Amino acid sequence: MKINLAVLAGDGIGPEIITQALETVKAVCSKYSHTLQFEYAPVGAAAIDACGNPYPDATHELCMNSDAVLFGAIGSPRYDNDPTAKVRPEQGLLAMRQKLGLYANIRPVTTFAELLHRSPLRRDLVENADFICIRELTGGIYFGRPQGRAEDGNTAYDTCVYTKTEIERIVRLAYQYAQKRRKSLTIVDKANVLATSRLWRQVAQEIEKEYPEVKTEYMFVDNAAMQIIQNPKRFDVLVTENMFGDILTDEASVITGSLGMLPSASIGIHTSVFEPIHGSYPQAAGKDIANPVATILSAALMFEYAFGLNAEANDIRNAVYQSLKAGIVTEDIVTDGKAYKTSEVGKWIAQQI
Repeated sequence: MKINLAVLAGDGIGPEIITQALETVKAVCSKYSHTLQFEYAPVGAAAIDACGNPYPDATHELCMNSDAVLFGAIGSPRYDNDPTAKVRPEQGLLAMRQKLGLYANIRPVTTFAELLHRSPLRRDLVENADFICIRELTGGIYFGRPQGRAEDGNTAYDTCVYTKTEIERIVRLAYQYAQKRRKSLTIVDKANVLATSRLWRQVAQEIEKEYPEVKTEYMFVDNAAMQIIQNPKRFDVLVTENMFGDILTDEASVITGSLGMLPSASIGIHTSVFEPIHGSYPQAAGKDIANPVATILSAALMFEYAFGLNAEANDIRNAVYQSLKAGIVTEDIVTDGKAYKTSEVGKWIAQQI
């Protein structure tokens, strides 16, 4: 198979972790005789520095002409600490989601036996926890209009907007994932308070009838936040709106013991983007200490979701599991012994493949 990738390294540790993920991709393509082509393009603060635009037209064109996008991270303290900045790196991420039609963020939450002791939750609560969070990405309060501040500066407002079409699209996708797993779907909303959530629940109840083999439950977001901590093993697939999903997926991510271990996929109308869930971690940039595993596992999701190459995806996951067993890990998850560099972990995993 011919695999054509857009590579958006981004900011902070992005270039370092992307390099190691690419080494893994190269190893898999070599093993299975796939033809790999890839091209880099700037995004985020790096793109602002280069041309003043966090998501340049040329970057978008490359993404549109690629089979998939491998993405690092966006964010810079130079902009975080400047409230007057008119252009921010994160605007590039929102623009990419909108222009590529990235309507669904898929975040698997999986625990690793070797890291259970690092979870903030008791071992018996998190052992064998395995669920997927599906977050709607292009609607809701992050994109709602009107948005702004009153002229006196003392009042600000944001608008949460959802259409039936947007809800149908993401809920159907969630049911498809539930069908392939343990046939259980939790729909998270705040229907007792919000009009948009009541529309979510109405639409979901209509679609629910089409999937009688899937057990469906409806849960308010505050209860879901509590249940993720109290009993994460109860979940199989969760689906929710943009802001709720943003918060719940970050909460769920700490169950595994390290943000550096969890991948994600953003499913798009035009192409899909595969990225680690963590940020740009600017304090570690250039030090060769960041954990590349989340990005490497995102490459596994890419082979699975973008190309339907399950054997290749499983080879990557197995190599990652072997690295954990062998103690070939970065400083964020080392327990005893040596902490390996970003590049050393990436090289070991690629060689294992």
